[in-house]
Amino acid sequence: MTPIIVIPSRLASTRLPEKPLADIGGLPMVVQVALRARASGLGPVLVAAADAAICDVLLSHDIPCVLTDPDLPSGSDRVHAALCAHDPQGHHDVVINLQGDLPLIAPASLVSALRPVSEGGYDVGTLVAPVETQEEAHRDSVVKAACAFEAPGSIARALYFSRRAIPWGAGPLWHHVGVYAWRRAALERFVSLPQTALERRESLEQLRALEAGMSIGCAAIDVAPLGVDTPEDLVRVREALAA
Repeated sequence: MTPIIVIPSRLASTRLPEKPLADIGGLPMVVQVALRARASGLGPVLVAAADAAICDVLLSHDIPCVLTDPDLPSGSDRVHAALCAHDPQGHHDVVINLQGDLPLIAPASLVSALRPVSEGGYDVGTLVAPVETQEEAHRDSVVKAACAFEAPGSIARALYFSRRAIPWGAGPLWHHVGVYAWRRAALERFVSLPQTALERRESLEQLRALEAGMSIGCAAIDVAPLGVDTPEDLVRVREALAA
């Protein structure tokens, strides 16, 4: 396989304006994410930017960037558009969609996200981490994956994703980490499909893939990385990086 990591990024954010350019450890957040992606060694790193200001910052750090249509409806559409512009010949057959608000993502986690595709034959690979508290289990912003691992280190098929605590009953709950390793053909099909009823109801685009019959495999990591959605998150991430 010849993976490429693509990071969708845009300045528009209702809770944290100009989030990609927020300073974390002396670098803009989008640069921190790109450098961690590069450290995984999986392949080239590309940023799919909705704004020229993001590309200007990235170019000053020698990080490739493609300026995409700001009106694209989702990060997946932005990733697909950047990939088509950057690699029209289709050299890269797997694309890892890494969210630009995960500046503390471990490079090894990106390697894990590829495993369901490279080892398990899934259309899409993604990551989950154990839910640690009841508060986390019932927080709507934490997406839960219904999946079950047969053994440590195995890959589990995702049966559903929800903002509610699923599945019911005794046993672990899994916090979904929004990193996706797409087979290129699966991503091309996904962005051509209309939104689905469950996708709209849960506000989770991965449900479109499941409703279309695509297979999503989950690899487990120990801890979900801190994401940045609010000013309070930004403070926590800065403190964690400085610790």
